[in-house]
Amino acid sequence: MLEVLYLAHDLADPAIRRRALMLEAGGADVTIAGFRRGASAPKDTSAIELGVTRDGRFAQRIAAVAKSALLLRGKLRGASKPDVIIARNLEMLALANRANALFGGKVPIVYECLDIHRLLLRRDLVGRMLRGAERFLGRRISLLVTSSPAFIENYFRPLSRLEAPILLLENQVIALDDDSTKEPLAARPPLPGQPFKIGWFGALRCRKSLQLLADFSRAMNGKFEIVLRGRPAYSEFEDFDGFVKNQPFMTYHGPYRNPEDLADIYNDVQFSWTIDFFEEGLNSSWLLPNRLYEGCRYGAVPIAMQGTETARYSGARNIGLLLEHADTEALGTLLSTMTAERYGLEFDRVVAMDPRTWTFNRADARALVKRLSDLRAQVTASSATMQDLHRTQSNKGGLL
Repeated sequence: MLEVLYLAHDLADPAIRRRALMLEAGGADVTIAGFRRGASAPKDTSAIELGVTRDGRFAQRIAAVAKSALLLRGKLRGASKPDVIIARNLEMLALANRANALFGGKVPIVYECLDIHRLLLRRDLVGRMLRGAERFLGRRISLLVTSSPAFIENYFRPLSRLEAPILLLENQVIALDDDSTKEPLAARPPLPGQPFKIGWFGALRCRKSLQLLADFSRAMNGKFEIVLRGRPAYSEFEDFDGFVKNQPFMTYHGPYRNPEDLADIYNDVQFSWTIDFFEEGLNSSWLLPNRLYEGCRYGAVPIAMQGTETARYSGARNIGLLLEHADTEALGTLLSTMTAERYGLEFDRVVAMDPRTWTFNRADARALVKRLSDLRAQVTASSATMQDLHRTQSNKGGLL
């Protein structure tokens, strides 16, 4: 069985749990070690806690990582030597190198980067220093994992230039047992007199989206309702809870379990908000968010922003609605004439897609673990080759 040490930047992030589920379904044994994001964040008793970090405070996170590196030997005492170390995000890559050294220096490291921090994209000295640090820390990685082709095209190849194979692993919905033969999805137009619902689910971190959806729902005077679910990044809002409470056509229903609750929450809405202006023109324009795959898998019509990778992806498949400008007027033009009939046509386009487009099944999990197992085999073979070379050189009396 492949032993994986997964180093997590935020133990409460649902994406960490999803990745562990994928690896375990593929036959791996996963040990998770990482940070809690905030002192009040829930503890994961099954994980090795490395410390506490603060959302949005990059310098504090770097200091926490540096402190953890000094204490890592003790934290990992009792943990078996892994076959592969996976580092989620740049700060965890530093700890992956430290952990590798503690385990003898011959464990392949996988760098998993699903978001490009804005500091890495700066063209000034700060940006160059951080990219230099990334290249230094990543000089011995065996594999780079990312989730969108635009990350590769816009960052990893032209700016990061890490010398490692790249695995594109999209943010698909975990459906370990093939569910494509289940009962077909049915359209769910609102009852007469009831509003259409737009669901904005997942990591809620975009102030611009929140304000735009609030203004739009007020302008439509109840024809559209905004349903929020997930984990708000409270550091990005002045008063998220108070703001939502004062909106007549917007509600927040708290976090949800992924993948267990996805069918229920998406079946409650007609449209999925896949737009994110958090790092507009940069990371947010390049990502393919979880909510795109989740919504489409359960028949929610995606709303995407023109000029983004999400718009390109959905447009290539002739699904979804495209917002041309990030303002209330443009959103009103796009949706104000929505009818049950038009919604039905948009829904039919989404559900006509092969469900496998949106899901990650058990066979995919086994293939992922096989790819990681191959890394272990490559390192073992390389080590054996070097030992043979040293023996040959020693027999010949040393290097020429």
